[in-house]
Amino acid sequence: MTTKVEKSIEVDVPVSTAYNQWTQFEEFPRFMDGVQEVRQLDDRRMHWVAEIAGVKREWDATVLEQVPDRKVAWAATSGATNAGEVYFQPIGADRTEVRLSLEYEPEGLVEKTGDKLHIVAKRAEADLEKFKTYIERRGVETGAWRGTIDDGRTLGTPDAARHRADTDDEPAPETETGYVVTDLPAQRANGAFPADPADPRRNL
Repeated sequence: MTTKVEKSIEVDVPVSTAYNQWTQFEEFPRFMDGVQEVRQLDDRRMHWVAEIAGVKREWDATVLEQVPDRKVAWAATSGATNAGEVYFQPIGADRTEVRLSLEYEPEGLVEKTGDKLHIVAKRAEADLEKFKTYIERRGVETGAWRGTIDDGRTLGTPDAARHRADTDDEPAPETETGYVVTDLPAQRANGAFPADPADPRRNL
């Protein structure tokens, strides 16, 4: 059973500043409670380590869509099943609405109990508040990655991705790089991009 959480907040920085900061995934532990580490493997792939409802989880994720100053979307390719999108909407020269949408699948009794208590929704709201405090205090982003990623696919729920994999007899469609972006089991079987030792997102 997939659960969806949507939260939004307004931050007092220009849209480019808010967006640029969100592209710095390795900085997420600074304002995301429970996220212990996000390791950037290349411009699309990340490895996450987090505590969810008291349980430590690790997973790999890939960026599905990224449009500068507008949107970042990602989905897990292994480990904990989750996906997310964050949208950026300017509401003035120096103010931005940040809207976060998360989809996840609770695993085990502890996480399912936490889901019933809306723990993830409360954490997402708290994380946005911490992001607001973090970026407003700095006033500038810690770095930026202004590339565009668009595979022509919308972000589907983890359940939908697995359903497609179970019912489709044809191989999952691939991008020009050969990496499947929507079929989670096929992504795991397909492997990953070669890691770039020079992280292209870091611009400190």
